[in-house]
Amino acid sequence: MKTALSIMLLGCTASTAAMAQDTLTISVYSFAQDEYRAALYKPFEEICGCELVIETGNSVERMAKIEANAAEPVIDMAVISTQDALSLARKDLIAPLDSAKLSNFDKLYQAAQDPIGDHMAVGYTFYASSIVYRSDLVDITSWGDLLGDEVAGQVALPNITGTQGPPTLMMLGKALDHGDDFKPVISTIGEKADDIVTFYSRSSELVQLMNQQEVIAAPVGRFAWSSFKDAGLPFAWAEPAEGQAGGMNVMVMTKNNGNEELAYQFMDYWLSTEVQTKVAEMLVDSPANKEVTVSDEIADNLTYGADVIEALNILDPATILDQREDWVDQWNTEVIR
Repeated sequence: MKTALSIMLLGCTASTAAMAQDTLTISVYSFAQDEYRAALYKPFEEICGCELVIETGNSVERMAKIEANAAEPVIDMAVISTQDALSLARKDLIAPLDSAKLSNFDKLYQAAQDPIGDHMAVGYTFYASSIVYRSDLVDITSWGDLLGDEVAGQVALPNITGTQGPPTLMMLGKALDHGDDFKPVISTIGEKADDIVTFYSRSSELVQLMNQQEVIAAPVGRFAWSSFKDAGLPFAWAEPAEGQAGGMNVMVMTKNNGNEELAYQFMDYWLSTEVQTKVAEMLVDSPANKEVTVSDEIADNLTYGADVIEALNILDPATILDQREDWVDQWNTEVIR
């Protein structure tokens, strides 16, 4: 594998002296940076003879920086959610990707190859969302159970503005036979608002509430499952009748940044089987590369395998962008009152 990667990056290593001063500035999520440094950043710098400049922050800050510097980009490449990528694409701030320059492109699950259309992004990790619950106190078999009497006063839901908000609305809509119309779902949550302990914004907040046994059921992303699994309480991961929600984070390249070739090389390296395996084994990201194989113990903490990924209910990012403002307005009126 290392030989193959060296061949893949031959264009980068062939002119090491010329590229010694080259830098690639990337904008990434702030979590797990020590792990990324070990598995991704440092090995790439050693192979390429270049320097990575890592910028972190929340999504709003990072997108604002890309937009503010559109005329002279200071970010070469970013990793963001599908809806944020589509937002940047609609503002003409990112460039279409040439899949021929990504040797690992065909190794990706089909859903990751063109997740927002027009080849404006490529997926690098998936995540599933389901319901974590106390198996000794309640049995969860449907997303609709979150609004049932059995968990009333002991359930938490994500805030509409959080990552888990829209997927939870989508799955509740399926359970309540409202289809893709979120308006009646939000109204139902509003009617049940007194039964909800909190509308959480961060998974860490939820972990604390569930460990204190104030909450016994809540929607959670798979990336947070290990926090519950290792807590010493009988938490279970639900397999609801409606299935699991899902999401994806993607890579994008800023438009006219002048550093496109190095950005392609880094993106390709990140998508390689070797790197995607390392990151998965560190329990940082679930792989978008379908060639990755991990142990059953590792897989239990990830969104892993064709059967799982192909069954995910993934909300269209265009739907989120086009309707988010109306959802938030209704939420603030009927739920947060």
